[in-house]
Amino acid sequence: MSELTAEGLGLKSVGQVFRNLSYEELFEHEKKNNEGKLSANGTMMVDTGKFTGRSPKDKYFVKQDPSQGNIAWGKINQPVSEEIFDELYAEVIDYLSGKDVYVTDGYSGANPDTRREVRFITEIAWQSHFVKNMFIRPSADELPNFKPGFRVYNAAGLTNPKWQEHGLNSEVFVIFNVEKNIAIIGGSWYGGEMKKGIFTMMNYWLPLENILSMHCSANVGKAGDVCLFFGLSGTGKTTLSTDAARKLIGDDEHGWDDDGIFNFEGGCYAKTIDLSADSEPEIFNAIRRDALLENVVYNEDGIIDFSDNSKTENTRVSYPIEHIANHEPSLKAGHPQNIIFLTCDAFGVLPPVSKLTKEQAMYYFLSGYTAKVAGTERGITEPQAAFSACFGEAFLPLHPTAYAKLLGEKLVKHGVNAYLVNTGWAGGGYGVGKRMSIKATRACINAILDGSINNVEYDQTRFFRLHIPKQLQGVETSLLNPRNAWADKDSFDATANKLAGMFVANFKKYISDNDEFDFTQAGPKV
Repeated sequence: MSELTAEGLGLKSVGQVFRNLSYEELFEHEKKNNEGKLSANGTMMVDTGKFTGRSPKDKYFVKQDPSQGNIAWGKINQPVSEEIFDELYAEVIDYLSGKDVYVTDGYSGANPDTRREVRFITEIAWQSHFVKNMFIRPSADELPNFKPGFRVYNAAGLTNPKWQEHGLNSEVFVIFNVEKNIAIIGGSWYGGEMKKGIFTMMNYWLPLENILSMHCSANVGKAGDVCLFFGLSGTGKTTLSTDAARKLIGDDEHGWDDDGIFNFEGGCYAKTIDLSADSEPEIFNAIRRDALLENVVYNEDGIIDFSDNSKTENTRVSYPIEHIANHEPSLKAGHPQNIIFLTCDAFGVLPPVSKLTKEQAMYYFLSGYTAKVAGTERGITEPQAAFSACFGEAFLPLHPTAYAKLLGEKLVKHGVNAYLVNTGWAGGGYGVGKRMSIKATRACINAILDGSINNVEYDQTRFFRLHIPKQLQGVETSLLNPRNAWADKDSFDATANKLAGMFVANFKKYISDNDEFDFTQAGPKV
């Protein structure tokens, strides 16, 4: 129970306030409220209803001064008026008032100088559990003086019947009010809206302080060498950064300031589709009490079938970072020596590993390429190229070049090496070739980390003009040049040319009279 009053929470009235419950207390609430089922090993499993992922078309910012001058308005950052926000905010407050609520306080950012204090008000225990997993948990000494600078009101059970009148996309809404330091969520039970909502706000706040915010994972070796892994969902960001030989700093969201790298979060959020103890032992073993599974399929004995995607391809687990035995307790480290851009190329034409020049690094950072494959989303029957600026465009309130400028400055200042690693297909596109094995990808990563990739001879590919090693320990030589792995060379050339054209067309939006970000010469040629 909490001493927090309705007034202190911004509500009209309140039932019981369950503030910062322990994992054990949350577990008991989840069971009492019938919010989920227990797996065979005692991990709580919940379903998020029809929303098994974020609702990006339902995300809005209030258009007002001064923030409207900073935000890059468009399909990603949609505007909503102050009047509509105020109306929906009042609805949310009415909806939550009088209810028992779960209040969870957490920090976003491991650097005390720039972290943000966030308070989440939710109506169900498992959403409090999710937030407790994902954000940095204040110590017992810090909690009495915790003063939230930003509040998230999650009214998952409330929808907006006036959405058409308001000119919105649907009855679901996720709205950020920068000036009032408030976010409201209605109509979606998906916990990731809270996680990515605060990431979006960190992507607003930090670059304005000259700190680079990044959608990446990070780990550090015994010698203090830091590596960043950028990549969109499904490219291996969590898997590849979770390495028994290196300490995990974090698996998804980081900042880069004058001192080095720091995690925004206190936990991990991993995809579990096709998860196995053999291929991803650290993540597999992190699934235990205090972790929270989402949308997995299980039998009457609570045994999970991780290969079953009948609910969604986006099955997930959140867990406190302490579940990874080899994690960095401070959630911080120095400046990176290596940056790896991960892509899942379903066309099968990108090399398993390429060493990038600084200009190429800027080009591929702004391009943010991966590919969606048949079966992962409705209506997709063949590979589709997906370009997401800075490998996280959905979460960037500012123009992508604001983040690219900061990255470029840091690459030069700290002499960072950059690489492109394809975790997708080889020997043919999806349906013809085979997915790159985790073992082969690990060999590429290890060569980067131990520096051996700098001691080999290089070739250059034709269409993408990427520098690729001729030989690399642990990787079949036939895979290193993707054209060699294709039986039909003419088909490879046609496919590579097609994908190169997609890159060229996508990058045109960054070319203007100001040629500061015209890195076209570093990109592919059709």
